[in-house]
Amino acid sequence: MSKPKLLLVEDDAALAELLEYRFENEGYEVRATRDGDEALTLASEDVPDLVILDWMIEGTSGIEVCRRLRRDKATAHVPIIMLTAREAEDDRVRGLDTGADDYLTKPFSPRELLARVAAVLRRMRPALAGERLEVGDLVLDPVAHRVERSGQQLRLGPTEYRLLRFFMEHPRRVFTRGQLLDAVWGNDSDIGERTVDVHIRRLRQAITVADAEDPIRTVRSAGYALEPADSR
Repeated sequence: MSKPKLLLVEDDAALAELLEYRFENEGYEVRATRDGDEALTLASEDVPDLVILDWMIEGTSGIEVCRRLRRDKATAHVPIIMLTAREAEDDRVRGLDTGADDYLTKPFSPRELLARVAAVLRRMRPALAGERLEVGDLVLDPVAHRVERSGQQLRLGPTEYRLLRFFMEHPRRVFTRGQLLDAVWGNDSDIGERTVDVHIRRLRQAITVADAEDPIRTVRSAGYALEPADSR
């Protein structure tokens, strides 16, 4: 299973070095920067699984970086934990309103941050923590690389597996073809958006079982979503 990818945006060099060391020891792949503009570039080049974002950084402020990450379709789904020396309730509310998923006030224990990151990833993207994903009658085991529906093992190609895993990490959420390309194929891919339709069709065929509805919903002029049949 691939390492969870963290983007650490922190202007305190000593703290950044400590956090990078601790997270890498825990099995994370870490990229670090102290600059908000570089953070946005790094996030666009290789979408992280989670962003640890200091409020007070060089260049574009942390709060603005958070806002832009949420506006960008490629990073809109990425969990963000904000770090700040600000203790005022209004500042915490502002950070959360801007799109942060969690908030930690300095000084803090690196151990607490590790726990917060693990908790957010379990909540937002459970497959990164090695946990089984279940949506309706679909079950995906990322450790065994096994997919079942109604107790029946399914055979999926590598791309269809990644596509299904991404859908199951974000059930009921509609994704455009562009968002699926970025998340499943990566930003470096030269393939066109119509390729997504081909793999959606293959995925539908692979997960079809007798007497079960198609869990993939097509949203006209918007994209696709995965929904358990009992939620419709």
